[in-house]
Amino acid sequence: MYSVGLDIGTSFIKAALTKNSSGKLIDLVLEPSKEQAIISFKDGWAEQDPEVWWNNSCKAIKSLISKNNLNPNDITSLGISYQMHGLVLVDKEGKCLRKSIIWCDDRAVEIGKNAYVTLGEKYCTENLLNSPANFTASKLKWVKENEPEIYSKIHKIMLPGDYIVFKFSEKITTTVCGLSEGIFWDFKKNKISSALLKNFQIPISMIPEIVPSFGFQCNVSLNVKNECGLSENVCINYRAGDQPNNALSLNVLKPGQVAATAGTSGVIYAVTDQLKTLETERINNFMHVSPKKDQLIGKLLCINGAGIEYAKLKNKLDLDSYETMNLFSEKSPIGSKNLIYLPFGNGSERMLNNKNVGSKLINYDKEKHTNSDLIRATLEGIAFAFVYGMKILIKDGVNPNLIRAGNDNLFQSSVFSETISTVLNIKIELYNTTGAIGASRASNLNVSNLEKFASNVDKNDYFKTYKPRANHYDYTNAYDRWLNELKLVLNKL
Repeated sequence: MYSVGLDIGTSFIKAALTKNSSGKLIDLVLEPSKEQAIISFKDGWAEQDPEVWWNNSCKAIKSLISKNNLNPNDITSLGISYQMHGLVLVDKEGKCLRKSIIWCDDRAVEIGKNAYVTLGEKYCTENLLNSPANFTASKLKWVKENEPEIYSKIHKIMLPGDYIVFKFSEKITTTVCGLSEGIFWDFKKNKISSALLKNFQIPISMIPEIVPSFGFQCNVSLNVKNECGLSENVCINYRAGDQPNNALSLNVLKPGQVAATAGTSGVIYAVTDQLKTLETERINNFMHVSPKKDQLIGKLLCINGAGIEYAKLKNKLDLDSYETMNLFSEKSPIGSKNLIYLPFGNGSERMLNNKNVGSKLINYDKEKHTNSDLIRATLEGIAFAFVYGMKILIKDGVNPNLIRAGNDNLFQSSVFSETISTVLNIKIELYNTTGAIGASRASNLNVSNLEKFASNVDKNDYFKTYKPRANHYDYTNAYDRWLNELKLVLNKL
């Protein structure tokens, strides 16, 4: 028997088919062939049509079934991962009232800032563990203020994953993890934040019924089985936002474990059991997914200037592949002959208190530095940005003992991975997995089979481990020089 996992991304829908008994990946498909459109009526706005997510989810599932010659009755469960922080609004008939305002839309920034003041720093820090910022609750307040006709018709609000579950099941539900990512959850009182709802004048009736992230949530509806390709006997047993789900996919489920990604931007997601924070402006704190009833927190820190900076250099040097770049980088010594790169050319960085540092190459000498030095300096600069971010998390109470990451993007570079591992003195393990694979496996995960889940991840996905290098001083010395240059720039700003 098999399970299906969906990853409802901004660009694509990924669908994975895994075997229930072993967790082994059978197939992975992507829909559509071209990226899903992002609608932007104004600068900084970003919307998507939720029906596009649904239609592409159905196509992806049908493709899995067709390619693998499956009987729909062979599929027993479904798990869903989704792009976080989006807002979906439906009326009493379950029809969308407008396009979804998605995670990267910044129209509600000022609303969130004002709420931080009116709710008070103490309440936001101790109860919400976050500033309302530009999250789902603030986006709903924007609709209330700017689109009163639409707001008056709202029956329920949903996150993107909630909406996909609704389309499969005709049942409107959400999870505590989802509410926490929308900044609706009071961690201190362990319930929906009445203070935030009161501040935004949002009735609690708009919040869907809460179901667990793990375990039976609902069945696929008989009315949509032909549309989606699944049997009505399929159980929807799991849903989570993409970053908590990425951590779960890597078997990051215990305090001290860290999941990291280094694509266009970078993310560090550290698990802790401490319900406190000192960094509501630079770090986000969400309820982490766990089949246990432990209240674990995922501390999330973003790094805008990551893979996008490496891509810029690839184009500038006109090299054929990242593999070539990675090989070139290994020819340069640690510290890149004192060449320093600040990789912050992708806008304001939250971890730098929303300062726009830009990308800067420091100490460059065309007579001294080769392309290998340029490439290594760029990789080291991005790696040092990850180290800088991790040190913020450590000051906020994280006690990291292991970093796990997918075997893709920048982590495929030994220079990048070894630099982070050595400066932080932490092992980095790489795994060949994706969010869709993790969601598929999670649809069968419970407390009793946690050890089997972990074993399956190790057996099916493990790729390699980077350990701290013996010449630790050379790496830390290079980081200290980089940090001094960053401080000089920040002081000028």
